[in-house]
Amino acid sequence: MKNVKLLLCLLLSFFLLFSCSSIFSKKKGKDTAATQKTEKVEDSEPKPGDIKVIDGVEYIYARNRRYMLTPNEPEYVWIRKDQYSPGIIQSLISAAQTKENVELKNRISKLEEELKKRNIAPQIVYPTQFSAFPTGLGYMAIPFNYPSPKMRRRVIILPIEDQTNYKDENIGELATRRLISRLEGTGAIICVDPATINISAKFTSQDSMKLLNEIYGVQAVVKGVLQDIYSSSSKIEGKETKEISFAISRISLEVYNTETGVLLKQLSGRNPVSLTKESGDLSSEKAKIKAIDLAIEVIADDLLKAILLLDWHARIASLDKDKIYINAGRLSGLEKGNILEVYEPGEQILDEKTKLPLGKIKGKYKGELEVSELFGVDASYAKVKKGSNFSPTDLVYIKN
Repeated sequence: MKNVKLLLCLLLSFFLLFSCSSIFSKKKGKDTAATQKTEKVEDSEPKPGDIKVIDGVEYIYARNRRYMLTPNEPEYVWIRKDQYSPGIIQSLISAAQTKENVELKNRISKLEEELKKRNIAPQIVYPTQFSAFPTGLGYMAIPFNYPSPKMRRRVIILPIEDQTNYKDENIGELATRRLISRLEGTGAIICVDPATINISAKFTSQDSMKLLNEIYGVQAVVKGVLQDIYSSSSKIEGKETKEISFAISRISLEVYNTETGVLLKQLSGRNPVSLTKESGDLSSEKAKIKAIDLAIEVIADDLLKAILLLDWHARIASLDKDKIYINAGRLSGLEKGNILEVYEPGEQILDEKTKLPLGKIKGKYKGELEVSELFGVDASYAKVKKGSNFSPTDLVYIKN
């Protein structure tokens, strides 16, 4: 009898141990599965609208503005949240993805075939350095650090040369106004009217650019050409008959650095045909305008980056006792209390091998000024903080 009881106790103990082991194994299996599931989620591809934080900065996974406009660009990239805005291209792309556009696909193809016969390849964009790099989870924008980031650069946009077949429509003037509006809309550029500059020679000559830089504080001169504007219209039968038009254009720009007097950048952009669709009255004219806007939009970012890489400076305009007047003020971005370093105009440095100018070094350091008051459209006066013997030829720079 005792042996039977002992055997029953042993069996009961074995059963309890087996049950606990099974429960523990199941729990461990669930934990492992949960861990694997979490890891799988973390490794998954990002979706549009996803947000992540890197070094305290928020990034949003959004549509790449260059997608469909520049070859080999990813459709989505990581962009700093504070720098993200949908922009004109994304809005137009979204608007273009309609049933009506699909029905008009054949018409667009015919237009592009017509352009190919003329040896014109659609959607050609001048190759530029992309501001994105792969991270394993898509692409992320590279931040740019510009000199004098808060100061607006002074730029002269020369009238864009019209080499199209629509000279009687003054499309060159329209393109010039559109480019000026696009640049000034960034809040970082002041477009100076060339008619207000007292220079008789060509603005892109060496002597003229030296005067523009040292006397007028102009950092860049932009010269452009408008070419290859074509439009195509057709009648679409449906609930109501209406005219549908598309257009294509190409704009080429040359950016000159007034400090060195040489060409800084060449840019060229052609608009996507499908995004120029216009219907109804004056559809052809509207399509041409949209084509110009889109061609400008294609190169706008690269044009802005090239200009903002040029350092800002202004000049002492005149002296009156304890007041020193500066030819820059509120419009240029100066604020009361800003400290300005004063230098004499420097010398141009040449590359001994290429004989090309590298830029000007700052001349003799003469002291510092503190901005006391802003007045007029774009002027200010300052008081001496340190130094002496200042002159109206001296240049002033924002102190870092």
